[in-house]
Amino acid sequence: MTNADAAKVEAVLDALLAEHDPTTEGYEEFRGHQFDAGLAWVQYPQGNGGLGVAPQLQQNVNRRLSEAGAPPMDLSQFFIALAAPTILTHGSDDVKQRFLRPMFTGEEKWCQLFSEPGAGSDFAGLGTKAIKDGDEWLINGQKVWNTLAHIADWGMLVARTDPQARKHRGMTYFALDMKAPGVDVRPLRQITGEAEFNEVYMTDVRVPDADRIGAEGEGWRAALTTLMNERTAIGGSGGGGNAPKPGSGPIAELVSAYTANADTLAPGVRDDVMALYVRSEVLRLTNQRAAQAAKSGNPGPEGSVGKAVGAILNQDISEAVLDVMGPAGQIDYDFTFRRPTIAALTGGTAGHAFLRARANTIEGGTTEIMKNILGEQVLGLPGEPRTDKDVPWIDVPRG
Repeated sequence: MTNADAAKVEAVLDALLAEHDPTTEGYEEFRGHQFDAGLAWVQYPQGNGGLGVAPQLQQNVNRRLSEAGAPPMDLSQFFIALAAPTILTHGSDDVKQRFLRPMFTGEEKWCQLFSEPGAGSDFAGLGTKAIKDGDEWLINGQKVWNTLAHIADWGMLVARTDPQARKHRGMTYFALDMKAPGVDVRPLRQITGEAEFNEVYMTDVRVPDADRIGAEGEGWRAALTTLMNERTAIGGSGGGGNAPKPGSGPIAELVSAYTANADTLAPGVRDDVMALYVRSEVLRLTNQRAAQAAKSGNPGPEGSVGKAVGAILNQDISEAVLDVMGPAGQIDYDFTFRRPTIAALTGGTAGHAFLRARANTIEGGTTEIMKNILGEQVLGLPGEPRTDKDVPWIDVPRG
C-alpha cells in the first residue's frame, strides 16, 4: 500500500461524494455510482468495480461512506462475498461485465448451489449432470441446504460435465438463473421455525454456455475460491470473530446478560464468562491477522481456522447466554413457520441465537472437514487415505 494509492482513493472518494449524496439517492443508485467509481472493491481491476490498489484501502472507503450517510450493505447480499471473488478470478471478461455490477448494487441477489443429498462433505462426489447441447447445457439434479435460494436471482452452480474424468476434474461451474424453467425451490423448515435453507431441483434446465464461470472441467478450482471466501465470511461472523473492537459481537450479548443477572449467579459463572470473552478476543485478532494475510483478496486455508473455531465458540456463547438468563431465556420466541431474509437471521432473542447456532458446525463445511483442511494444508500433516482420488467418477462406488 503506497501513499500514492491512498491519495488516489481519497481523490476518487471526494469526487463521488461531491457528485452523489448517499442520503438522497436510492440504495441501488448510489451503489451503482460507487461501483463505477471503482470503490466497490478497490483491489479489483478498473472496470470491475475497483482501482487496482491494496485491499486494505477499502476500510477507508467504507468508513467515509458511512460517515457521509451511506447505508450499510443489504444483508440479503451476503453471497456477494462468495460470488464476486469467484467471478473475478475465474470468469471471462463478458461474465465479469454481466454480473459484478448488478451483484454489488443489489439488483441481483445470489445463492450457493453446492451440496447434494449424497455429496455434502465430499463435495467432489456431486452428481448433478450438465450435458452440452449446442450453445447450452442441459442441467438435471438436486441441491440441498441452499441458504436464501428462495429470494435469489442467480445461483452459483457446480455440476458434473464429464463422468468419465476423476471426480475433482469432471465438474464445471455455472451461473444459474433461479427463475429459469425447470428450477424448483422448496423450503426446509428448521428448528427455529424458519426456512432460510432450501432444496433446489433442476429438471431439464437450460443454461447458456455464456453463463459458464471458468473453463469446462475446472469447476473444482473455481469452487475452492468460493469455499475459501465462504469459510472466511462465516468464521469472521461467529463468536465476535469479525467484531470491530474488543467485547463486541455475540460476546457482548453474554456480558450484558451476565451483568443483568450477576446477583443471582454462582461465583464460578464469572470465570466461565471471562474464559469465553478471552476465546472471543483471540478469534477476533486471529481473523484480523488472516484478513491482512489475504493480500490478493482471496483468502487461503487460514480462513478455515476462523470457521472451525468460530462455529464452536458461537455455540458455547449462545448456550452460556441462556444459562445466565435462567427461565427468562426460555420464553418470547416465535416458532411459526416463515421464510426469512438474512436480515431476520442476525437479530432476535437469545433463544433464537441458541437454536440457530446448531447449524454453525455444519454450514460452510463441517468442523470435521475444517480440521482435515487445517491439518493437511496449514500444518502439513499427512492426508487421510483416499482410495477414489484417481478413479473416474462413474466408477466410484456409491451407497
